[in-house]
Amino acid sequence: MNWKSPYFLLVIATMFWGGNFVIGKGFANIVPPFTLAFLRWFFAFLFLFPFAKRELINYKHLWKKEWKTLFWMALTGVAGFNTLVYIAVHYTTSINASLVNAPTPVLIMLLSFLFLKEKMQIRHFIGIIFSVIGVSWIVSRGSLEALLSFTINKGELLMLLAVTMWSVYSVIVKKNAHKFPASGVFLVTILIGIIILTPFTIYEWAVAKPMTFTFKGFIGFLYLGACASVISFICWNKAVTEIGPGKASPFLNLIPVFASIFAIIFLGETLTSAQLIGGVITITGVLITTGVLFKKTAKMQHSLKS
Repeated sequence: MNWKSPYFLLVIATMFWGGNFVIGKGFANIVPPFTLAFLRWFFAFLFLFPFAKRELINYKHLWKKEWKTLFWMALTGVAGFNTLVYIAVHYTTSINASLVNAPTPVLIMLLSFLFLKEKMQIRHFIGIIFSVIGVSWIVSRGSLEALLSFTINKGELLMLLAVTMWSVYSVIVKKNAHKFPASGVFLVTILIGIIILTPFTIYEWAVAKPMTFTFKGFIGFLYLGACASVISFICWNKAVTEIGPGKASPFLNLIPVFASIFAIIFLGETLTSAQLIGGVITITGVLITTGVLFKKTAKMQHSLKS
């Protein structure tokens, strides 16, 4: 196995992100959501600081100049998305949460079309339709009656809001990435995210019973801070740099796969037929949108002609 292969790095990144849903669900009744998000990013800041402190200091004038952009990146990508995920898993399974997260690349592409004026092809619209059908199937548990009467679980609705947050963050990054050094901007957005989360965390501790710190809890926080944040970020960005976002984005489909495996093993969750059918439809939509299925079809037709 080539440990430096970009494809191996993508598997590692998506595996750690899949575990984030399971850890969040496992902590649902132990750690309040804002506190969990705060501690995750606090540990991430500690891990990343030694590697990014030079960029943090050298580009301080850039951080001041671009503070509005950095604030929205921190609000949507650091504080908003992860907190909504941790609130969502109070009301739904980690498998469902990860499956609703699956069409993120499709929504990013749609927002890029609307706000960045990027071109869209027929396959993009077909992929969007598939993804909408797939997510609708998941959140309605395969029940048309539930969908028509809008009796949808609060957890899936929160996940849809979380996915929207992450998609907005991705579009902001897409538009502004050329301005910032990668490690430095990540450290700054984490710091701003921690500041945003602080008052909500204090409120949780003021009104709710404080959590009990245990060794297992400490390991969980280390996982969220190091693996699901810093290591996954480094692996993902290194791989994207080598092979490009087009080839990397289909690997995001591994997140619900890993989340489902971990949830079944560690949380005793079960995979329902509605989740399986909806997940397949959703992932098919993502594969169509990213061009994976169309490219394969084109290659097959070319080989038949030759």
